[in-house]
Amino acid sequence: MEKNKKILNRELSWLAFNYRVLQEAKDATVPLLERIQFMAIFSSNLDEYFKVHVATLKRLIQLKKSTRQKLAQDPNEELDHVLAEVARQQEELGETFRNRILPALRAEKIYLLDEKTIRPEQEAFIRDYFTHKVQPLLQPVLLTPEQNFFFLKDQVLYLLIELTKANQPPATAILEVPTKKHGGRFVKLPTQNNEHYVLFLDDVIRFDLPQLFPEYDTATAYAVKISRDAELDIEEEVSENLLSKIIRSLKKRETGYPSRLLYDSETPTSLLNIICRLIGITNEELVIGSRYHNFRDFFGFPDFNLSHLKYPPQPTLPHPKLHGRKNLLAAIYHQDFLLHYPYQSFDYVLQFLNEAAADPAVTAVSATLYRVADKSEVAKALVKAAKNGKRVTVVVEVKARFDEESNINWARKLEKAGATVIVGLPGYKVHCKLCLVTRQEKNSLVNYAYLSTGNFNEKTSRIYADHGLFTSDVRLTKEVESVFQFLLDRNPNKQFRYLLVAPFNMRQKFVQLINKEIKNARKGLPAYLILKMNSLQDEAMILKLYEASAAGVRIDLIVRGICCLNPGIKGLSENIHVRSIVDRYLEHSRIYIFGNSGNEKMYIASADWMTRNLSRRVEVGFPLFDGALRQEVRHLIELQLQDNTKARTIQNTYLRTKNATETRSQFDTYSYLQTLYQEAETAQEVTK
Repeated sequence: MEKNKKILNRELSWLAFNYRVLQEAKDATVPLLERIQFMAIFSSNLDEYFKVHVATLKRLIQLKKSTRQKLAQDPNEELDHVLAEVARQQEELGETFRNRILPALRAEKIYLLDEKTIRPEQEAFIRDYFTHKVQPLLQPVLLTPEQNFFFLKDQVLYLLIELTKANQPPATAILEVPTKKHGGRFVKLPTQNNEHYVLFLDDVIRFDLPQLFPEYDTATAYAVKISRDAELDIEEEVSENLLSKIIRSLKKRETGYPSRLLYDSETPTSLLNIICRLIGITNEELVIGSRYHNFRDFFGFPDFNLSHLKYPPQPTLPHPKLHGRKNLLAAIYHQDFLLHYPYQSFDYVLQFLNEAAADPAVTAVSATLYRVADKSEVAKALVKAAKNGKRVTVVVEVKARFDEESNINWARKLEKAGATVIVGLPGYKVHCKLCLVTRQEKNSLVNYAYLSTGNFNEKTSRIYADHGLFTSDVRLTKEVESVFQFLLDRNPNKQFRYLLVAPFNMRQKFVQLINKEIKNARKGLPAYLILKMNSLQDEAMILKLYEASAAGVRIDLIVRGICCLNPGIKGLSENIHVRSIVDRYLEHSRIYIFGNSGNEKMYIASADWMTRNLSRRVEVGFPLFDGALRQEVRHLIELQLQDNTKARTIQNTYLRTKNATETRSQFDTYSYLQTLYQEAETAQEVTK
């Protein structure tokens, strides 16, 4: 970490977060198959990082020198630091795989073979498998000296093959490893004596190269993979249709500028020179890898039905007060309900939407969709509502990176069903997670709202830790209605008293709340902040936290990812403590707690403290008015502040305490919520 520096480097901070993911792959206390999943997450994260962040640094390098000099840091110098750290982490990933994961697999009688360790009795099966299942999917291309171009697809694994024949110069071929068409990267072999065998698909191909190139004496394959610039160039102008721009940019993504060529360190220089010439890549884009790339394919590693090598099941818990309710709207009319994912079921959100779609008294449904599941039940419910004659308004954020295509497809389906579809907002990403249902009741219209920190995505709700609030409190629903009105009319003259809404009042309100703690501290009154977020990067907010620390405000930060604040520096941040939790689930919620002279204020939000969230996105934070719900969230936050198992400093040092009672916040959260449900069930039985 950069010692005594006020603002830490964002890129290196992100890489530090990804290293915490790699730590989970290295941790022998994590079940083996889960460690393999963390390897896949690490690799997937790094792929995206190169496609976006490294590609952006390379764009900055291409700017005029006079323009580059205005940047906070020289992009050439920054890129050097980034690539050095990536190389270190890649080397550690390889070491973890070879020296930790593979021996642990062998101890469980799971053998990941390669083409040289295949047993004689397995050869017939592999050759037959290759002939019938793999070879029909292969399209090898012989590269000739006359060729001056060859296109490599983004993030696709290729084998670069050196071919030799007596009395002839060596030849070169290339083929795509057909992972998607094959249905995964791994080939399971027949189990023998309770021993499990598996091969990389690329090793099946390596083993059968003589069958693929019978006219050559030898054929040796080396893996290569390219990462291309995935940052979309979108000029968000009102004058042109945004949707058509996104579609055009998506077409460019597959042919984006190369940001990295990952290659096997054993690849002969002559072979590497050939492929570099054909794809137009320089030494600056070359990154040394190992024999195997695309470790994200380990998401599909077979589990052989060995449940003891995975985390014990944690079935989603029913909500203590919503379980069994056939009419959610009626329940929400009388009180607020808070859901905690993935511990509790996302099905209540689907029930809420489907009830609204079917209820004759419901007149309108509005929702913001940022990332939805491929076969989204949320979007289907909104389609159903539109077809049932409701006035449906859906804001579909078509600039949600890597989900643009899916979101565009749903936007078209919703429009076809009769919904009013808003495809984003010029100049802003719509990142808030809101739904508003309007119902005719007696002589008036009543609004029901759902506000969340997480996406309307039933798939990610099983692995992302988020919170969602159902409410009919007019203080909130009226202002949710104003947010949707802004998204429709784009009139910026909206006033919000209770909600924190970026880009309107969110930043200003956070500053006001911090200033109050500063004043209290200077008066000698108790003053504290407890802030949980995914990323902390905004310089103005960091400087404000430094000011609060200097005034004596105690600040506890729980930051999963990027943290550009430097804690514990005397005279700057000595009252600031930062922890990061990486565990079974992805910590995704944002919770902001302010001491407020003993009358604690608590907000739950969709926004991190990044400049883009506070200034260039539509975000919403909402207060919890219900005392019992505030107490519930406060307990969950305390569990995270006490975590001594999966909590780490931003320097990636575990906060484990010898001989202390183990506190693992995610497991303890599940137990706590399970107890709440069991107590509610017991109370109901007693009432009966």
